[in-house]
Amino acid sequence: MKLHAMEASGRNHFQPKIVLIIIFVTLVVLTVIPVLYPLIGYPLYVSKASSSRPLPTTAYESQQSESLPSIKITEGEDCDIFLGEWVPNHPAPYYTNTTCWAIHEHQNCMKYGRPDTEFMKWKWKPDGCELPVLNPAQFLEIVRGKSLAFVGDSLGRNQMQSLICLLSRIEYPIDVSYTSDERFKRWKYTSYNFTLAYFSSTYLVKSKERDDNGPTHTGLFNLYLDEFDEQWTTQIEGFDYVIINGGHWFYRPSVFYENHQIVGCHYCLIDNVKDLTKFYGYRKAFRTAFRAINSLENFKGITFLRTFAPPHFENGLWNEGGNCVRTKPFRSKEIALDGDNLEFYMIQIEEFKRAQKEGRKKGKKYRLMDTTHASLLRPDGHPSRYGHWPNENVTLYNDCVHWCLPGPIDNWNDFLLQMLKMEGIRSHQERLISGGKRMRFK
Repeated sequence: MKLHAMEASGRNHFQPKIVLIIIFVTLVVLTVIPVLYPLIGYPLYVSKASSSRPLPTTAYESQQSESLPSIKITEGEDCDIFLGEWVPNHPAPYYTNTTCWAIHEHQNCMKYGRPDTEFMKWKWKPDGCELPVLNPAQFLEIVRGKSLAFVGDSLGRNQMQSLICLLSRIEYPIDVSYTSDERFKRWKYTSYNFTLAYFSSTYLVKSKERDDNGPTHTGLFNLYLDEFDEQWTTQIEGFDYVIINGGHWFYRPSVFYENHQIVGCHYCLIDNVKDLTKFYGYRKAFRTAFRAINSLENFKGITFLRTFAPPHFENGLWNEGGNCVRTKPFRSKEIALDGDNLEFYMIQIEEFKRAQKEGRKKGKKYRLMDTTHASLLRPDGHPSRYGHWPNENVTLYNDCVHWCLPGPIDNWNDFLLQMLKMEGIRSHQERLISGGKRMRFK
């Protein structure tokens, strides 16, 4: 009896304290959440980089959608593979310019005399875990009987050629293209019944060159921002995976059309046409590209957005003598995503979330391949002047946009393999869940 009385007395004595603690914790949570809320859904390095500037005007929309899930190495492991540092990787490279025929001439840095080789000997180390380098046999086994398409600009082609070179240790594909046009290629790995394709679409929407010279002597383009580019949108329905990218072409002068009318432009210098900036065209182009994917009733594949890869021009713009001569990666603390690079990235994230939300209603699957942070840290990985012979009698600018092969872009395919593994885990879990439901309702 005394024991019960003591227990009752103890409970009564602690109840007021417990109530006070609960009230205090609740007040703290209600105070902290509004402060942190604008950062929810954005990678940590963007939060750090953008802390001194306001979010784009449409950030509110993205805050209302659900947060992007981190891509983890294994279930339960607290590691986002897209945040980390570059570390030495002495066994690399895993192919050379003499063993792989798929390297585009302008990215064949060793052929054209690049004197240093350290840029090939790094790998990505996520914070808190290891990201394996691509295992070609494992990759090909995962994609057996499937198909993958790269859609976008020449950086998409750059990644595709990297993938072909990485897989060349197991098998080379055969050309099964429907056309001789190099902008639209299809390759087949016959032993694995795996098809790899590239569909060139520099603006992701319908476009046409208006003037081959233009205000900056790089051409002037009409962009039909609300019209699908049918050269790829009519081709991808049968693909299991589609990797979409875009960015650098939007620096070029362009005229924007919507509903068959000129609505503005980017640096077109046409009388009575308002300059809406490149970011307006960029946002609308991605919105239309994603709308195209969501409209494809027979497309059952997974769409990956491969995020913007920042250029690394220093001491001038690309057409004003800018170059990239560094020979080592940056550390994360040495550089931040800002300016145009941050704006392009944020637009992509916002439009991705918007498309993901709409696509979910139709059973569409979207995944984010966030290569921006890793790419930002690699000023040493570009061809610079080593994409052509020094005495060539043509006007060629230093290339600080594309990537040497072998080089940092090979890591994008390390990301890709890890994401494909995670798709296998998701698929297995979904089958277990659906199987459990069927058993319960029998």
